[in-house]
Amino acid sequence: MTESPPSPKMKTRAIPAEERPRTGAPRQIADLMPDIGRAAFRKFGFVQSSIVTRWQEIVGAHYAAISAPESIRFPVGQKAGGTLQLTVMSGHAPMIQHALPDIVERVNRFFGYAAVAKVALRQGDIRPTQPERRPPPRNLKPIPVDLGDSLRDIGDPELRAVLESLAQGIANSSGLPRIG
Repeated sequence: MTESPPSPKMKTRAIPAEERPRTGAPRQIADLMPDIGRAAFRKFGFVQSSIVTRWQEIVGAHYAAISAPESIRFPVGQKAGGTLQLTVMSGHAPMIQHALPDIVERVNRFFGYAAVAKVALRQGDIRPTQPERRPPPRNLKPIPVDLGDSLRDIGDPELRAVLESLAQGIANSSGLPRIG
């Protein structure tokens, strides 16, 4: 009796999941979260999710109260010259239209390159968002006088605020950070 070769339709035995060896090391959830959020925001047209979370910082409290970014659509194969879709509160579109060059400039400054070339407006409801309020740290020390005096000469208020925050952090630290 001769054995016939296995037919191509015959399938090999599938190995159950509990018997398969693990191919990768376990990963922490915190390592996975930025990827999950990034994928969700990209699906809805945002390359960088921080434009949504930091909209008030980008355009200011006045414009953020009446507008919200919806998506950014780029030409196929490019990451510049996109169209920002803004949802604007009903009745405020004419005012926002006059401020569009300023909004485009601020968004592009936030990205660091000419990411947005056009803005498309859509009227809709904007839910007011309250800025996150955190209590001040318990061990605040005042900024050293020699650092505080040199910071007053800086003309750009944003740069001065960042440098004051850095000086405050240095004043509150207790030496070099420990890595462990």
